[in-house]
Amino acid sequence: MSPIINVQHLIKSYAGGKRALDDVSLEIESGEVLALLGPNGAGKTTLISIICGLTTITEGAVSVGGFDVVRDYRKARALIGLVPQELMLEPFETVLSTVGLSRGLFGCKPDIPYLEAVLRQLSLLDKKDAQIKELSGGMKRRVLIAKALSHEPKVLFLDEPTAGVDVELRRDMWNVVRDLKRQGVTIVLTTHYIEEAEEIADRVAVINGGKILLVEEKNKLMKRLGTKQLSIDLHEPLGALPDSLLAIDVRRADDGMSLLYHYDVNAEKTGISLLLSTLVSEGIELKDLRTYQSSLEDIFLDLVTVENK
Repeated sequence: MSPIINVQHLIKSYAGGKRALDDVSLEIESGEVLALLGPNGAGKTTLISIICGLTTITEGAVSVGGFDVVRDYRKARALIGLVPQELMLEPFETVLSTVGLSRGLFGCKPDIPYLEAVLRQLSLLDKKDAQIKELSGGMKRRVLIAKALSHEPKVLFLDEPTAGVDVELRRDMWNVVRDLKRQGVTIVLTTHYIEEAEEIADRVAVINGGKILLVEEKNKLMKRLGTKQLSIDLHEPLGALPDSLLAIDVRRADDGMSLLYHYDVNAEKTGISLLLSTLVSEGIELKDLRTYQSSLEDIFLDLVTVENK
C-alpha cells in the first residue's frame, strides 16, 4: 500500500543559503501515529508547514494521498487537518460557530450532528454555545483540534498540542489521539514531551539540523538502542574502585554508597555474573540491586548529542 504522505529529497533554503531542511525523505503510512522529535530549530515546523502547503518548496517533492502539494494543492490540503502551536481563535465567537466556520472554509456542507460528535469526543459539547474567551487554555487547545477535524481529514498534524496544558488534560488528549487512530486517521505529532511519543506513537522520526537522523518503529528503536543500568547499593561506603571493577567499566557514585553498571539487554553476555562474582571476591557486601531501562528521551538525547558533535 502506498504511503499517505510521501516526502522525497526535500530542501528548504532561505536567503543566504541557510537550509532549514536538507534532503529530507520520509514516508508516513495511513493510520499510523508518527512522533516527529527534534530540538528547537531542528526543522519540525518547517517540514509540517511544507506538507500543509503553508511554505514553499525549494527542491524536492511532497504528496498527500497521491496529490502533489504544489500542483494539486486544494486536493492535498483537503485531506489535512492542522493544529498549530499558537492559540489563534476569535474570542467572541462560540465554540460551535468557530468549528463550523472551519468546515465551511473547506467547502463542506453544514453538518451539525457531525460537529457535535467531534465536540463530544473532545469533551466540548457542553461548551458548544460558550464564547471562546470564556474557555481555559486547555479547552481552547481542544477547540483547535475540533477545527482541524471539522472537514473530516485523513491526516491530522499536531504541532506541540499539549504545550501549556496540565497533566490531566494532556492524558485526555492522548486518549483522543488513540480514538482518532482507531478511526483510521493518520496522525503526525511534534512534541517536547517525549513521554507522549513513548506513550502513543507507532514510529519515531528524529530530525536535527534539517536532517532526518532516523525513522523507526518505537518498540524496535528502544530495543535496539536502549540499555539497562544496574544500580548496586552497598552496606558500607566504598573508597577507590579496585582495578578488577574498573576493568569491567563499573562506576562509583560520589558518596561511595552505590555502584553503577550499564549493559546491553540484547547482548549474548551482559557481564552481570562476572560483576557479582568480582564483588564477592573483593569482599564488597551488597545491600540492594535495582535496574533502570533507558527511556525514549535517553535515546533521543544520545542521538542529538552525537549529531551535534
